[in-house]
Amino acid sequence: MTINPPLDTSGTLNTASAAVDAVSEAAEEVHTAYSLSDAKPPLDEEILKVENLTVEFPTDDGVVRAVRGVSYTLHAREVLGIVGESGSGKSVSSMAVMGLLPKSARVRGSVTYRGEDLLTMRPGQQRALRGEKIAMIFQDPMTSLNPVHAIGDQLAEAVLAHHLVPRREALARAKEMLDLVGIPQADKRLRAYPHEFSGGMRQRVMIAMAIINNPDVIIADEPTTALDVTVQAQILEKLLEVKDAVNAAILMITHDLGVIAGMAHKTLVMYAGKPVEVGHTDQVFYEPRMPYTAGLLGSIPSLEGDTEGRLRPINGTPPSLISLPRGCPFSPRCPLATDVCRESEPALDDLGEGHWAACHHSDKLAEAEDPTAFFHPDAQTVPSDGTGTESEEGR
Repeated sequence: MTINPPLDTSGTLNTASAAVDAVSEAAEEVHTAYSLSDAKPPLDEEILKVENLTVEFPTDDGVVRAVRGVSYTLHAREVLGIVGESGSGKSVSSMAVMGLLPKSARVRGSVTYRGEDLLTMRPGQQRALRGEKIAMIFQDPMTSLNPVHAIGDQLAEAVLAHHLVPRREALARAKEMLDLVGIPQADKRLRAYPHEFSGGMRQRVMIAMAIINNPDVIIADEPTTALDVTVQAQILEKLLEVKDAVNAAILMITHDLGVIAGMAHKTLVMYAGKPVEVGHTDQVFYEPRMPYTAGLLGSIPSLEGDTEGRLRPINGTPPSLISLPRGCPFSPRCPLATDVCRESEPALDDLGEGHWAACHHSDKLAEAEDPTAFFHPDAQTVPSDGTGTESEEGR
């Protein structure tokens, strides 16, 4: 688009200002972001309920306790974000819901879809639901798409696997989905191969494949990995649009708190295979009650506040899921850890208003003006007897 600002003979400053105004107006005219506030609100209809989900993997070195007691509920048109470091159990829990774990996995608990327990279903029943009622967007579209089949054939296969329709009708549905996710010249792109698409377009194809059968639940596992921020914003916006188009619930799995902040109604924070904080997204972000959550928030670069200071990383590494430490798994890295933390693992307690946290010292975070300040290099930690005082930053 070519923009011609009006001529102004009064000076170059006015001319520059007019040009900026014209560019801003043109940008608004070309694209208006579709955000969570613009999306349709969640419904009361319960779609998916996960209760005390536990996943273990026997190995030669011991039992890997990958998921320990995950519980959540998804309603129609609701977006739930699951966030945590690599190895926290986010993807394994979603694979358990989809029934895609290896036979060696020990899965316990309950995963209920519209009143039916998925974990007790026969493999044939699970396959009938998988891809039609519960769909998944995988992390890497290049390895998820078949390189020797055209995009149209792969999309049509998703339809033909669940519906007895002519192939021509399945291809028409594929074209409709490519149009919906914003791929230009969809009729020509049906004959293209994955390597002929950019990373962002391949991810759009994965979204199209996930929604082609109008599923009730879409599990998006790191859908914006390795994409630049501009394409990432487009993908997230498109996910919100298709959510409303098919009235689906979305389970968003990511390590990027920025994605969760603008995408999810509720947030579940996982550490060492277990939920450590759950609540409405604003509660979790503005009122964290678990030090791990506060540490994640404090490690994000900010354009506001102290721009001269260093980032506040969480020291240490996540524990081995084969040999978890006694007590709270986060205690070796936690600036608030006391003897009680090292002796007993805290339960996920109800803090009120739908906010839950697993921490013996959630009251200290509630009293702090800035909970992330506990991770500041100069912050004082609580002595092992639990009688210490907070640092200036933590008051």
